[in-house]
Amino acid sequence: MLTKPDDFADLIEPFSRRGVDLGLDRLCAALADLGHPERQFAAVQVAGTNGKGSISTLVHQALLAAGIKAGLYTSPHLVSWTERIRLGAESIAPVALRGQLEAVRPIALAHELTPFELVTAAAFWAFAEASLPLVVLEVGLGGRLDATSCHPDRSVIALASIGLDHREFLGPDLASIAAEKAGVLQPGCLAISGPQHPEVQAVLQARAAAVGAELSWVQPLQRNARGELLLPTGADQPASWGRCGLPGQVQCSNAAVALGVLQALAARGWSITPAAIRQGFAAARWPGRLQQLNWRGIPLLLDGAHNPPAAAALRAELDAHPERHGLSPGPRCWVIGMLANKQGPEILQALLAPGDQAWIVPVPGHASWNRDQLVAQQLNPQAPYSVPLVGGVASLHQADDLPRALQSLSAAAVADAQRLVVAGSLYLIGTLLAQP
Repeated sequence: MLTKPDDFADLIEPFSRRGVDLGLDRLCAALADLGHPERQFAAVQVAGTNGKGSISTLVHQALLAAGIKAGLYTSPHLVSWTERIRLGAESIAPVALRGQLEAVRPIALAHELTPFELVTAAAFWAFAEASLPLVVLEVGLGGRLDATSCHPDRSVIALASIGLDHREFLGPDLASIAAEKAGVLQPGCLAISGPQHPEVQAVLQARAAAVGAELSWVQPLQRNARGELLLPTGADQPASWGRCGLPGQVQCSNAAVALGVLQALAARGWSITPAAIRQGFAAARWPGRLQQLNWRGIPLLLDGAHNPPAAAALRAELDAHPERHGLSPGPRCWVIGMLANKQGPEILQALLAPGDQAWIVPVPGHASWNRDQLVAQQLNPQAPYSVPLVGGVASLHQADDLPRALQSLSAAAVADAQRLVVAGSLYLIGTLLAQP
């Protein structure tokens, strides 16, 4: 359940002001000054490009169902900073997060921590103070130099699907990006991964061999027509269908990785039964991903889909199972907001099909693509990320903001019994969810 919006602007400076500044030295030094809170709990780290949040919440919910008071650290948040830190089953309270930030702020200033490093330090402090034995840590960006990699005891690591994203920080091609994400592997750890692109697979295998890590590959779980997953039931018993609280075919792979992580933890002495796994998977929820809701009476389907691989997965899901998501066959109506540092034309190419119409809206508080820029990309084949747009530029429209776009399109959507699809950025989804 999402929390109400809150404001920590006096303690957390805007990411846009500092920018991305990857590295481990600053946070490791700050954690030492704080008495090493990160050494007081074990951790599962979840790296990759798409699916990290789903894997994290599946693992976390199963740990809770097993009676383990586990923590969870994720990013970004949709509405409140408190969503990023879960102490057991609940998000950290705003007053508690403020207290943690105030406690670590002097040391954070001394070491010039980035906003993400500051929040990570506060999270580690909160997990230690709550005496949590185990925490699930979702990587923020990359892996090798991500703040979560300051944790020393990551003996089990999950690897979500790795694809092209954040090229400006991680490298221009798939091999470069995979190398940065493979940097989370450390000697003696066990890493669980679903199927990866052959180029990514080769990088992961080379890194694992170089550092002495074990790499375990798992195949996507089977899913029936009701959306249930084929899950283990116990020793010497056949697997059976069980509910998964996260929608979408892509969860077959994410759940397989989460299952592999949980089985690895069980082999290391954590008391995790198949019954707890089934209970946890059924209880898992991840807002902003294939989420259906009515906003001011307007039927919507929300999905971040903030990079080309995620956009392609969303399109494939809606084409294969439209009825599961409140959609009927035929052309779709999209409201899309994309950050300026993303591959906007490639995202549109993946999302749109012939007959679709897309209204481009700004992402509040962020530099964003607009229709004119997207059209210019289409008319200039030498431009970065230039790809032919399905339906041509006539399928694109500009709206001043998200609420106005939704209001203007709502009558047609209701008349056609069709949900509007809002996609392109999790920040856009968060803005919508924060509005009554």
